[in-house]
Amino acid sequence: MTVVGFHASHEQIPPSRLLRDVVRAEEVGFSAAMCSDHITPWSTAQGQSGFAWSWLGAALASTRLTFGVVHAPGQRYHPAISAQMVATLAEMFPQRFWAALGTGQLMNEHVTGTDWPHKEERDARLAETVDVMRRLLAGEEVTHRGRVVVDRARVWSRPPAEAAPALLAAAITPRTAAWAGTWADGLITVNSSDDVLREVLGAYRDAGGRGPACLQVHVAWAPTRDEALGLAHDQWRTNVFASHVLSELAVPEQFDDVGRQVAPPGVDGPVVVEHDLGRLAERLAEMAALGFDRLYLHHVGQDQEAWLEAAGQHVLPQLDVTAPEPLVGTTGAGTTAEALAARAPQGVPA
Repeated sequence: MTVVGFHASHEQIPPSRLLRDVVRAEEVGFSAAMCSDHITPWSTAQGQSGFAWSWLGAALASTRLTFGVVHAPGQRYHPAISAQMVATLAEMFPQRFWAALGTGQLMNEHVTGTDWPHKEERDARLAETVDVMRRLLAGEEVTHRGRVVVDRARVWSRPPAEAAPALLAAAITPRTAAWAGTWADGLITVNSSDDVLREVLGAYRDAGGRGPACLQVHVAWAPTRDEALGLAHDQWRTNVFASHVLSELAVPEQFDDVGRQVAPPGVDGPVVVEHDLGRLAERLAEMAALGFDRLYLHHVGQDQEAWLEAAGQHVLPQLDVTAPEPLVGTTGAGTTAEALAARAPQGVPA
């Protein structure tokens, strides 16, 4: 049995239509949902970027699904604000909301006008930020001076600690997944080859990660193979590069530039391109069998209606879909000490 969720792509679809899409996703049989928190799309062709946090309140109120969001605290968001946003949704919708935290991309963070740190420094900042957030979610008043600065912050409206929202880690490489295993309440990664997925999941588990392992799967489906491949190339060719490339580009036009290097066959793999829904269901079942507890399907087209109907009729019934178990997050101080020690640059104080 596997949780199969709907990924709501704010970068591609206006928030009003995306809200209708996620309501329909629940109706056709998806058992969960998630989205990412962006201020800009990955390409000019995608052309949207609604504010995830406003939308999440509406989506949670409009469905009975659990929701997650991929979020990068520490630069565009002060950790006290991140904690307050997470706590408010978790208090309003108990046991139905989680956040997966990562170090972000320049495309979203450059708007602050501050320097973009190198990856090791961003990791260390994230460890500090998560620790601050968990202290705030535990009800503490927090003052902290390090890579982030917090002065007498307190989150007043929050769920009780025994129902605290889970803070997962977003990780693509085995190295980051192993690091996440030392602090996160769960893991989310993106589809790749089976060998890479096994390595990422194994690194997380071997490092002590015990929370649910989630996999976001980019899918391009259409009635014919050529249509599906054309759809993937039009909408997702700017996203096929390694994470160290994607994290260093600033504006959609730069993503457009690198995307011109990608011929249509180059998107088949980073995107599961399929016109046969039976084969698609088989491939998804194979991914779940690698050890993933939850699959979140992202159809890369901007029109979700036909995909949702097809998935509800021909894909979900073959996957033994179940609802997710409630997640309870870790709270309190010191929960990222090992992660911080592993990533802090030498000679830089925490």
